[in-house]
Amino acid sequence: MLAYQAGDERAFDRLVEKYSGQLYALFTRFLGPIPEREDLVQEVFLRIVRNRERYEPSARFSTFLYRIAFNLAVNRTEREGSRDIRSIDRPSDGALDEDVAPRELVDTRVAAPSQALERDDVVGAVRTAIAELTPAQRMALILAKYEELPYEEIAVVMGTSEKAIKSMVHRARENLRVRLAPFLSEERL
Repeated sequence: MLAYQAGDERAFDRLVEKYSGQLYALFTRFLGPIPEREDLVQEVFLRIVRNRERYEPSARFSTFLYRIAFNLAVNRTEREGSRDIRSIDRPSDGALDEDVAPRELVDTRVAAPSQALERDDVVGAVRTAIAELTPAQRMALILAKYEELPYEEIAVVMGTSEKAIKSMVHRARENLRVRLAPFLSEERL
């Protein structure tokens, strides 16, 4: 970032190459599989371009980047209100394709359809439970679990204290445990 700030345009290209995938994954985990994820990634880099002269390396560049992404994700969540979580495995209207004839041959290498449906139910329940977390809990959990950021850095990204982040992550995990309890008890049987 410092090289880009000093005028090296190729440095910006390297930033885009290095962080685009991480940002896309972050938006996917936070917002779900919405079509606007690529636009949000581009918006992060657009804001970097706009604020190039004002950037100060007081923390790691990734912290600066995640802070921009956090603000965009929370703004999108607040703007959209309730979210519609859809499975990427099914059509958006929830209908199944009835024109496909069932196969008479059984492939033992593939899980039974009932297992796939059960897995889809669990995946859907997890996505719904995560979507129902507060935006702060959801982002704190994603940054801790998937991005593996230390609580101290998450606190900087989210503009709060390390103690508050520990509390948010703990509450998020407890909320998920409560919401997913029916699925957890079925697994133990």
